[in-house]
Amino acid sequence: MKISVIVFLILLFPSFLLAQTTVSGTVTDNKGMPILGANVYLEGAYDGASSDDNGKFSFETSEIGTQILTVSYVSFETFKLTDDVSKMKNLKIVLRDDVNSLETVTISAGSFSAGDNSKISVLKPLDIVTTASALGDFVGALQTLPGTTTVAEDGRLFVRGGDANETQIFIDGIRVFTPYSPTTDYIPTRGRYSPFLFDGITFSTGGYSAEYGQALSSVLLLNTIDEPDQEKTDIAIMTVGAGLGHTEKWKKSSLSLNTSYINLAPYIAILPDRNDWQKPFETASGEAVFRQKIGDGLLKIYGAFDTSNFALTQEDINQPEGVRFKLNNQNFYTNASYSQMLNDNWSIFAGGSYTYENTKVGIDETAIKDVENSAHLKLKLKKHFSNRFKLDFGAEQFITDFNENYDEPNFAAKLGFNNNISVAFTEADIIFSRKMALKLGVRGEYGELFKEFTLSPRASFAYKTGKSSQLSLAYGDFFQQPENEILKFTNDLEAERAQHYIMNYQYAANNRIFRAEVYRKKYNNLVSYNDEFPDVNSTFTNDGNGYAQGLDIFWRDNKSIKNVDYWVSYSYLDTERKYKNYPIEATPNFANTHNLSVVAKYWIDDWKSQIGFSYQYGSGRTYTDLNQPGFLQGKTEGYNSVSLNWAYLLSQQKILYFSINNAFAFRNVNGYQYANTPDANGNFARRELRPAADQFFFVGFFWTISDDGKDNQLDNL
Repeated sequence: MKISVIVFLILLFPSFLLAQTTVSGTVTDNKGMPILGANVYLEGAYDGASSDDNGKFSFETSEIGTQILTVSYVSFETFKLTDDVSKMKNLKIVLRDDVNSLETVTISAGSFSAGDNSKISVLKPLDIVTTASALGDFVGALQTLPGTTTVAEDGRLFVRGGDANETQIFIDGIRVFTPYSPTTDYIPTRGRYSPFLFDGITFSTGGYSAEYGQALSSVLLLNTIDEPDQEKTDIAIMTVGAGLGHTEKWKKSSLSLNTSYINLAPYIAILPDRNDWQKPFETASGEAVFRQKIGDGLLKIYGAFDTSNFALTQEDINQPEGVRFKLNNQNFYTNASYSQMLNDNWSIFAGGSYTYENTKVGIDETAIKDVENSAHLKLKLKKHFSNRFKLDFGAEQFITDFNENYDEPNFAAKLGFNNNISVAFTEADIIFSRKMALKLGVRGEYGELFKEFTLSPRASFAYKTGKSSQLSLAYGDFFQQPENEILKFTNDLEAERAQHYIMNYQYAANNRIFRAEVYRKKYNNLVSYNDEFPDVNSTFTNDGNGYAQGLDIFWRDNKSIKNVDYWVSYSYLDTERKYKNYPIEATPNFANTHNLSVVAKYWIDDWKSQIGFSYQYGSGRTYTDLNQPGFLQGKTEGYNSVSLNWAYLLSQQKILYFSINNAFAFRNVNGYQYANTPDANGNFARRELRPAADQFFFVGFFWTISDDGKDNQLDNL
């Protein structure tokens, strides 16, 4: 009997050791729909199962005590449950959308992205230099996007009824204080910086992040290349000059250099324009980007220098001999930035920039010398609480020292100002699901010059209306201190203010993108003065105001027609403002009611060529007709320009490039200049303000020498 009991216990003992526990439950999404094929298992064990058609799962395990149950499925966040395995019965598991998915909604109101790393790119980096009308200038390419205004004689960015100085430019998140080369009236300026060193561009036409300020209308963010793919040398020989670039790579660092020399004297000798040039435009420039990996961090140092000069006599209706104008400018800009992931949850960005500009201008007998020293310091931290909640916060400082020596035969003055702006900002990204996201931010600024504190709340919301479409809303307050040409005369002012309201619809699928955006901007505290031009005796106030509202439409398609990539932009703008010396609220003379751009590029295999086409139209702009009652009551004829280019691949790394702006020589009139006094009949004579040249021709040879022997500068054209 005792032997039988012992044998029974011996046979029963393994069954105690192998006692099975059943783990069971149901897997659904957040709408209660069952998920088929979810992977359910215990971590560190071989026990698990997949969910069935009804989302149910069940499996047995010999594990005991506290275990970790993991449930995963593509496009959903992985679910983990830590508990005693005996309690893992009839579980109700709801998987949340994976918000890191490419299908996740993105905040897009007021923002255009151009970069290979963005989820939805309106422009590609190479578009900046392959658009026929752009002439290799990133500003020229952006002027084909909706929201911009055609002001051909200026060359800067005018955005949604805003003056050009209402748009600020940043490189690697750090402010550029003098982004354009100086020029004179009716000769368009260009951006100082070569597009060859940048791989990402974000152009915000409104409603932008609380991280950026001192811009009433728009910000343009340029990001330098983090890591070049290989060593290479780029050589350019052009009808207007030459350029040389080189990139060197080491194990943890790299250096890119780019230099150019431009001289218009040979071109003007062959194709003279309407100006009487004593010294045609000449400039020499150089840029460098150094990158160094330091552990998990990246240090980038960017520097750019250019010097330019020219002298000419311009026609003037009030001076039969013309106005003699000469300019000499030196500009230096550098910035340094360091970014690093401190751990899985924290990251840091620190950077700063310094700008030095020295400009000497001569206008007949008047001599003006401006010297500006400016700096920007910035520190930003990001806390990654989860895939659904991220918080940015930081501080920055803007410093400006501006001095001007003004000297004419009967008057001389020393003008200038020192200004410091201290800033703190914070912004949260809240992703509720793949369909819905919210960005909330606030920016506080203290201006030492005005002893004024401003607070700018910002908010953006996005909702995914379909697999490929979404709706976005944005609101924000924006403040900007007056430009140097005002602050050098007075500091008894306040910051100018704009409020943005934006609604955006976007559809992107199959290499096609459509955007429609409506907006309203309200201006307050704009600077006004009582003279035609501001001077030391002017009275300045902040009683200016205005509004801008409109519709922007964009369509891009590189799928429907083989080897053809094209986009169409249209903008409708309704704007009026009272500022500067305006006696009434009126549409400013830089604003077009209608703007249209059509850009197309066609690759021809048999010709080894890319053909480019660009058409720009801007409806008439206002001007004051002195022979009629009223202010800014006249309108010019509409602006039209067709530009063409041809890039021919001589060999894999050699390209011949041709372009012509305003190929059909449309007769564009930018406005009118009136005589200071009327004639015997009481009429004021006038002359047309036309471009210095109706057309511009360009020919260039570009040669790339790279490690792989395959790269070419087609991306740079």
